Amino acid sequence: MKSLKILSINLIALMVISSCIETEKSLKVDVVETSRSGNKLSKVDVFSEGKPTSKINLNPDKTFQTFTGFGGSFTESSAYLLNRLSKENRQKIIDAYFAESGARYSLTRTHMNSSDFSLGQYSYAPVEGDTLLTSFSIKEDKDDIIPMIKEAMEASKEGFKIISSPWTAPPWMKDNNEWVGGKLKPEHYDTWALFFSKYVDAYEAEGIDIWGFTVENEPHGNSNNWESMHYTPEEMTDFVSNHLGPQLEKDGKGDKIILGYDQNREGIKEWVDVMYKNEKNAKYYDGTAIHWYESTFEVFPEALQYAHEKAPQKYLIQTEACVDSEVPKWKDDDWYWSKEATDWGWDWAPEDQKHLHPKYVPVYRYARDIIGCMNNWVDGWVDWNMVLDRQGGPNWFKNWCVAPVIVDPDQDEVYFTPLYYTMAHFSKYIRPGAKRIDFESTDKDLQVSAATNPDGSHIVIVFNPSEEEKVFELSMKEAEQVVSISPQAIQTIVLKPKK
Repeated sequence: MKSLKILSINLIALMVISSCIETEKSLKVDVVETSRSGNKLSKVDVFSEGKPTSKINLNPDKTFQTFTGFGGSFTESSAYLLNRLSKENRQKIIDAYFAESGARYSLTRTHMNSSDFSLGQYSYAPVEGDTLLTSFSIKEDKDDIIPMIKEAMEASKEGFKIISSPWTAPPWMKDNNEWVGGKLKPEHYDTWALFFSKYVDAYEAEGIDIWGFTVENEPHGNSNNWESMHYTPEEMTDFVSNHLGPQLEKDGKGDKIILGYDQNREGIKEWVDVMYKNEKNAKYYDGTAIHWYESTFEVFPEALQYAHEKAPQKYLIQTEACVDSEVPKWKDDDWYWSKEATDWGWDWAPEDQKHLHPKYVPVYRYARDIIGCMNNWVDGWVDWNMVLDRQGGPNWFKNWCVAPVIVDPDQDEVYFTPLYYTMAHFSKYIRPGAKRIDFESTDKDLQVSAATNPDGSHIVIVFNPSEEEKVFELSMKEAEQVVSISPQAIQTIVLKPKK
């Protein structure tokens, strides 16, 4: 009897030890999902009982770039629409983007002077010949953009960075004396550099810190449609090296970030070759800005890798993206998950480029591009307008586009499209200072990226564009957890640090 009692005790002890080992080998994960079937950042507690058909293995010991942030843009159009909503709906949108309960945007952009997403064309320096900019004023922003930024600042617990971009200098500084096209006259390089410095001062007087600039939105132009100003790589580098950088430095603003280029990725190579050609050229450039409009599906990984390798210690930030050339679909979630959208290139891209602009799924375009950018050294990703109306404006040029949040100000209604939830899967969970980490995924259908936050939490983004549920084993350092993802869905998986 005594030996049986001892055997029983030993068996119980082994069961307890086995249970402890099993617990230690299980990853503790929090999962949220957005899917075509109706999940919207919904928490997932129960996973499929099916057998895993693939594996995602995380290697947090191998790291890559540090993330600057994710977010969207303060435009006059968005801010004007917020002014037309009820106080409750205005706050609802601000909180949805910036509060702890919302998407927690950490990197944003705005325009200096007007853009196509303004109500009309304007400049902060309208007086011709005012080379000392004594008439400089940001009064155009005081009714809309500035109040929107201030309310976002109040809602944001951790704060956010602002990148400012000019679409054009005032016409009197340009060789064609027009809002559209033309180049900055060499005799006004110093005045235009001073313009940036005065802008920082004016916003600082409003209690708003400008983190940095892109030198020019789309320096190749936009087919002469709306505000633009053209530079070659050499011209922009001359302006930055000999005028803008020294002016900011002289005025005690040398900490302001300067990003060159700021257009589509396919053309990035010739720009970074000039920007980072030598120490003199590179001195005042803090990084490179890019857009996504070259294609609805191609991330251009080789171009991104090339830009990174040219300047591995500098920023590489996606500063603008949107579902362009579309009037938003109102309260029709399924459209955003359907292959119905077209972009500008669908109609008039050159024949040799039309294949880059097929019909596409809007959610897919966002998810795969952000993941592709993350996996190819991009450290920040900024969406375009935060809010547009049912027409896809207001836009003085009638250049209609889609935003993650669509409003009907006449009825005081707000529609959070699936694009809002897609953005939040990244911005809410991958925080500034996070580092991308290495991983291996055995399912080629799943698109994956991963990062480790400053607080030690590991974040895994999984996008499943297929029409079938996927069951996979998530593993890290010999611990594992079986996870399932719905068809046509995006997930954020949070692995919390051990206390």
